[in-house]
Amino acid sequence: MSLFKKSEKKDENTDEFHRDYGVISNIRYILSAFVKYRKSLIFFLIAGGAAAASMSYIWSFIGKLVIDMIERQMKSPGSDIKPLLILVGVSTAVELFFMWLNTLSQTKLGIGFTYVRMMLVKERIAKSLSMEYEALETPEMLDRLQKAKRATAGDWQGVQGMMTYMQTMATYVVSVIVSTVIMAAYKPVIIPIIGVLALIQFQFFEYIRKKDKKEMWDAMMPHWRKLEYMETVTTDFSFAKDIRLFGMKNYLSKKQKQVFDTELSHWKKSRQYWIYNSLFAHGMVLIQNLTIMGMLIYSVVYEGLSIGNFSLYFASSAAFSQAVNQILMAVSALRERSAQTDDFRSFMDIPSADASGTSKKPPVPRSDSYEFTFENVSFKYKGQETYALKNVNITISHGEKLAVVGLNGAGKTTFIKLLLRLYDVTEGRILINGVDVREYDRADYFSLFAPAFQDVMVFAFPMSENVSMKEPFNTDKEQAEKMLRSAGLGEKIDSLEKGVDTELLKVLYDDGVDLSGGEKQKLALARALYKDTDVVVLDEPTAALDALAEYRLYQSFDGLIGGKTAVYISHRLSSTRFCDRVAMFAKGELLETGTHDELMEKNGAYAEMFRVQAQYYVEDKDVILSEGGVSVE
Repeated sequence: MSLFKKSEKKDENTDEFHRDYGVISNIRYILSAFVKYRKSLIFFLIAGGAAAASMSYIWSFIGKLVIDMIERQMKSPGSDIKPLLILVGVSTAVELFFMWLNTLSQTKLGIGFTYVRMMLVKERIAKSLSMEYEALETPEMLDRLQKAKRATAGDWQGVQGMMTYMQTMATYVVSVIVSTVIMAAYKPVIIPIIGVLALIQFQFFEYIRKKDKKEMWDAMMPHWRKLEYMETVTTDFSFAKDIRLFGMKNYLSKKQKQVFDTELSHWKKSRQYWIYNSLFAHGMVLIQNLTIMGMLIYSVVYEGLSIGNFSLYFASSAAFSQAVNQILMAVSALRERSAQTDDFRSFMDIPSADASGTSKKPPVPRSDSYEFTFENVSFKYKGQETYALKNVNITISHGEKLAVVGLNGAGKTTFIKLLLRLYDVTEGRILINGVDVREYDRADYFSLFAPAFQDVMVFAFPMSENVSMKEPFNTDKEQAEKMLRSAGLGEKIDSLEKGVDTELLKVLYDDGVDLSGGEKQKLALARALYKDTDVVVLDEPTAALDALAEYRLYQSFDGLIGGKTAVYISHRLSSTRFCDRVAMFAKGELLETGTHDELMEKNGAYAEMFRVQAQYYVEDKDVILSEGGVSVE
């Protein structure tokens, strides 16, 4: 059973590799975190360990000396008692010093450990934000994230648990060294006896620890993820209307109880394991104490061991026994926390987006125009057998306005995710100005696009920062307000006392404002306008608006973006009339491309879809419009 275990193995729940770093490697990792975030912890770790160990031994030595002095006093009545008083006074002063140093160290270490853990949580969050978008959608990766979160979730778990048991080790290692020196001077045979009994206890402890990790820690990860989801659903305001109107209270309560029952069954099994361990440990301690006591009593009776030395050796052997057991328990606890720290470090070792070895990929060369070409592009989502897109070939020229249309599930959003490089293609390639987009830094590539998605995420920031998506000092409030008004939120701003300084959502602020679905989508359009990039991408951002309002907003928005390249995605055809070209998707394939008039004349899938939807764009139902040669009544 080596502390130096360091290997790679296939994780049972994921296709990725999970790495076992070993306790020693993880201790170095924790110490490097101390150096990085709070160097003083190393000093207090050493000083506190020495002080705590000294406190446990000083009175053992004092007790022996006092007993020896009393024996001499009894043999020689009337002798000077002053040395005894000096000894007690000095010992008390030394003990008080060690108590102060130990208390100071404990305080500094407790606060410092928590601070370092919070910094590692910050690193974990930064890692999540820099990961591949696609990876965050897989259950396997979510389980790995859940494990990493658990490893930094509390004082006694994962990384901070390792810190705590490193402190325990520092204390008891000093104690073992002192005890060994004392006992080696009298009865060295006590050392291996205690060591063997402690090792037997440790082996049983290790067996229980492994069983508990397998059947509690590892097995509960998916259930903890489910529990976290259920807690979100039952407390998130965005779910409240559906829960009440569809009478889902009892249904969700039963779902949550099922997750709780599963967790409770695992906890019961875990507690049962540790009850067995406690009974075994108490039995081993009883055997140790009886063995040591018997040997020392024999020495007093038959070998002339003094009472003072008896008290010293008994206290030292008891301290040695306790210290050895505590060290072995701490080693086992360290291994357990080390395994959890492995989960954290394995997650942190997942390559970030655009990780490319030792050198970062170059940025996209800046140009006055960008052309995007899909060459035989196919894509299927991880774990899926069917392709979401198949053999797509299309070029988006600079300044072109392309309408991407099709029914739900046609592959429109997947097409956009590939264009934006949220995903990389499964087959084929996407070129920017003739170069594969994968040759460039992903984050820099993102900067070329100003997207507005159907699912608009509103942050608990002021409205102006929800538009700029930047810190307050980097936000141009006047520009943000201008874009909000251009997107159709002028009346909303005028109705708010604080205007664009109004906080959104009620999560952090009691006076926060919640936006309607249509207002959120207009906010998304304002974001796209504010970003002012080369390419604007609108992925059904007006789905919450009626067809006529969508048509009018698109017309207004088209005028605002001017000569920029624009891609409009919708299953409704209100965007197609002012676009230069239309791309019609169905079942993951690009069926038709051309202008609106060309596709109407072709009388294919697009023309059929347009005829069905055209009635929704008629302002006066008594008016008969003729669109592209098609009569709409």
